Amino acid sequence: MQSEELSSLFLKVQKIAREVVAPTVDLDFEDVKWPEEGIRALQKEGFGGLVVPTLYGGRGCGVLTLAKVCEILGQECASTAICFGMHCVGSSVIAANPTEAQQIDLLKPICDGNHITTLSLSEAGTGSSFYLPQATMKELSSEVFCINGSKTFVTNGKYADSYVVSVVSNNDQEELGLFSCAVVAGSSDGIKWGPEWAGMGMRGNSSRTMELHNVQVTNNNLLGKQGDQIWYIFNVVMPYFLMAMAGTYIGVASTAIEEAKNHLSRRYHAHTGASLAQNSILQHRLGTLWASLEASRQLTYHAAASFDSGEPEALIALMSAKVQVADMVVNIVNECMTLCGGIGYRKDSKLQLLLRDARAAPLMAPTTDVMRVWLGRALLGQPLLSD
Repeated sequence: MQSEELSSLFLKVQKIAREVVAPTVDLDFEDVKWPEEGIRALQKEGFGGLVVPTLYGGRGCGVLTLAKVCEILGQECASTAICFGMHCVGSSVIAANPTEAQQIDLLKPICDGNHITTLSLSEAGTGSSFYLPQATMKELSSEVFCINGSKTFVTNGKYADSYVVSVVSNNDQEELGLFSCAVVAGSSDGIKWGPEWAGMGMRGNSSRTMELHNVQVTNNNLLGKQGDQIWYIFNVVMPYFLMAMAGTYIGVASTAIEEAKNHLSRRYHAHTGASLAQNSILQHRLGTLWASLEASRQLTYHAAASFDSGEPEALIALMSAKVQVADMVVNIVNECMTLCGGIGYRKDSKLQLLLRDARAAPLMAPTTDVMRVWLGRALLGQPLLSD
């Protein structure tokens, strides 16, 4: 995609973020709802197939564009950015090696803006080890399979049209990280959803528990070959998810800094008439925060560009970006709240919403601690999944 096309794309996303997404944000955190308005606007504008190859009718964008789109959305609403980002991650998994039927039944409606998908990998029993599913897929015949199990933190839960579900099939071996994936239609019989997500932040994610009771799928639902899904994890899921998440939280941090800048610029000491913006200590602290944000942004852009160009060390850069951004966003939003004093601490302050949303960054699997371990292993040439 040419630079002019990308510029136009980002302007359209920015318009949606400001005119559609921003007005729906509830600073009081009382209203818990999936960000349908923003997601539908993005679909209508043709962004449903953002990362789907042009061969299948998509826009053919890479993870750098995805990171920047999520950054723009994240400046207004982290939940909208993550929900759209997870749709793109699911789309990328389906598009990685689709059958002809999957191109017609899944990728075409995704690109036409008529289908939302997402991942359903995490489970309560395995925590951040999302590559060790316990959900099972039993072969009923040569064409039909039956899935049983429970998934947790399913973003877009109950609202997506399909879910990329990880399972251990009866053809898989007892080998670490060996599992299969199937696309399960949201309308399938046997799916039961837990209650609305009630987290302290990311309130619009609809990250629900998904129970699968004898859910039937066919060969047309299977992604790739049974048992080879670890390839998807490191070559598709990780790059697209890490960049969607990093972009989202760069957007959150940039909004926090703007809030702090605006506060310092408009506040004056009544006894001196001096603006807070003239205080050298506050200038120093704000400058330090901006440098931290920009360093994280450039690392993320570099990591994404490395992956898009096929560089061999791209995964190390991608993991580094996730670690850096997760630490950065929590620190920056917290410090910006300090710079804004009591006004920033109010319930209706945008900063309190940003702080709630930011705190989820280190917890999203792979967690920051897991990422650091994997980084060390990658640098030392050790297997990532050696536990």
